[in-house]
Amino acid sequence: MRHQVHVADRAAFIEASDLIAEFGELAAIEAANRADRSRSLGNVIHFCHWRHVERTIEMLRGEDVTGTIH
Repeated sequence: MRHQVHVADRAAFIEASDLIAEFGELAAIEAANRADRSRSLGNVIHFCHWRHVERTIEMLRGEDVTGTIH
């Protein structure tokens, strides 16, 4: 089951679309790698940011409709 991702600002969409354009199908893996690198450096803010970007990529990649349809 896919969960709906809350996107608080445009930055996650911009980062996600940039990674998708550059890495294609491997974009989510690249975001996860960046998150892991940030965690290794002790940068919790960037870790959370890149994990959020990873979830946003997965949401954008999905073909199912999630959330409320108006």
